[in-house]
Amino acid sequence: MPAILIAAIDAVVILVFAATGRSSHSEGLSAGGVLQTAWPFLVGAAVGWLIAYAVRRRAPRTLPDGILVWASTLVVGMILRQLSGSGTAVSFVIVAAIVLALLLVGWRAVAVLVRRRRSIS
Repeated sequence: MPAILIAAIDAVVILVFAATGRSSHSEGLSAGGVLQTAWPFLVGAAVGWLIAYAVRRRAPRTLPDGILVWASTLVVGMILRQLSGSGTAVSFVIVAAIVLALLLVGWRAVAVLVRRRRSIS
C-alpha cells in the first residue's frame, strides 16, 4: 500500500473521530469546526509517522506501526489540546484512546486480514 494512501486513511479516520465527537456533543459539523477539533490529533499522527520513518525507514503500515501512530496521536493530541485550552477530562481521554485505537489500529488489522486472505486464494 503506498505511503500516501496510508497517510490519507489515517487522516480520514482522525477526521471521522473528530466529526463523531462533535456530533455526539451537538457541536457543528462544519469543515472548520471538525478541523479545529481534529488538528491536535492530526499533528500527533504526523509525529507518529515521523517516528516510524526515523526508526523503521518506511511508512507505518503494520499493526505495531499502527500502535505507534495511535500512541503518538493520543499523547501529542492531548498535550496540544491541553496547551490550547481544550478539554482533556479523564473520560474524554479514555474514550479517545479506545476510539482512536479501534480506528488507527483497526483499519490496519483489516488490511492484514485482507492481504492474508488474498495470499491464500
